[in-house]
Amino acid sequence: MKVLLTGMTGFIGNSITYAMLDNGFEVIGLACVDISECITGKIKQFYKGELDDAALLGRIFEDHKDIDFVVHSLERVSISASVQYPYEFYKENLVKSMELFKRLSELGVNKIILNSSGNIYDVVPGYMVTEESPIQPRNPFSRSKYMTELMLQDFCGAYDMRCISLRCFNAIGADPQVRFGSETQNSFCIIRKLLDVTDEKESVFKIAGSNWSTRDGTCIRDYVHIWDVASAFVAAVKNFDSAFEKYKDGNAKYLPINIASGTGVTVKELICAFENITSERINIGYDGPRAGDIAGSYANIDRAKELLGWGTKLSIEEAILDTIRWADACRYDS
Repeated sequence: MKVLLTGMTGFIGNSITYAMLDNGFEVIGLACVDISECITGKIKQFYKGELDDAALLGRIFEDHKDIDFVVHSLERVSISASVQYPYEFYKENLVKSMELFKRLSELGVNKIILNSSGNIYDVVPGYMVTEESPIQPRNPFSRSKYMTELMLQDFCGAYDMRCISLRCFNAIGADPQVRFGSETQNSFCIIRKLLDVTDEKESVFKIAGSNWSTRDGTCIRDYVHIWDVASAFVAAVKNFDSAFEKYKDGNAKYLPINIASGTGVTVKELICAFENITSERINIGYDGPRAGDIAGSYANIDRAKELLGWGTKLSIEEAILDTIRWADACRYDS
C-alpha cells in the first residue's frame, strides 16, 4: 500500500513516517523543508515543495499513479504564535490545505486522513469531550484547524471524497527506538522544557495560569505518547473502509475521531510525574494565561477503539523516559 504523506518533517509527521514504514507501507513524502538524513533512502520518494503547488502535485501523482491514501499532516503549530501571527496560520493551515484538497479532487484522489486537533473543543463540565461535544476554537491555530475540517467536509460531500479526521490531543514523548523526537531547540514540548530546567538552561519552569477551574488550578490536558498517535494513523489507513461501514451513519463521508489517552492530567501532575522519574526538583513559577488558551479538556476515545481498533499502549512515564533518551542522544550527536 502506498501513502502520500505531507509534512513528514514535523514532530507528528516524522512519527507517522516511521510508523508507516514499520508497518510495510510505501511512503511518498511532501514537505516544504528537507527531510532528515535518517529517513532518506527508506521512503519511496521525497518531494520538496508547497501544498498549493498544483504542478508539483500533478507530477507526484504522475510518478506514482498507485497512491492509495493521502495523509495530510503539514501544519503550523503554536497557540501563542497564532495569536501574534494569524495570517501565517490561516494561510499555511487553511488556505494551502484548501488548494491541496482541490487538486486532489481534480486528480481523483478520494481517500484522505487529516491530522486535526483536539484544541477545537469548547470547555465542558468535567472536561471530557466526545466527537459530539460543542466546538469553540479560541485562537487562530484552533480556528484554522476547525475551518480546515469544515472545508474538507464540504469537499467530501461535493467531490466524492472520504476523510477520516484524527483530532489529536497533546502529543509528548519520542520514538521508543530513539529515531526521532521533538526539536532540541525552540521546542513547544513540555517535557523538553522541563529538561531545560534540569539541565540548567532555564532557572524556572513557568506555568501559564494558576487559577483555572481545575483540581489544582493548572490547565488540564490529555497527554498521549507520540508513538501511540503515529499508530493511530496506521490504524486509520488499515481500517479506512471498515470504519465507515461501522459508523452509525452509513452514508457519512467525513468521520472525526479523537486520538488521545482518555485521561485528564493537569500540568502540575505531569511535573510531579517528571520529578518522580528523574528525582529532580523543578523550580516552578507562574505566568498569566497564554492568549487564546483555555482550561483544557481530555477525550473520550471509544470511537477510536470501536472503528479503528486503536487504543494507547504507552504511558506518560514512558513518554517522559523516551524524551530523556532522545535528549541524551541529541547531546551525544552534538
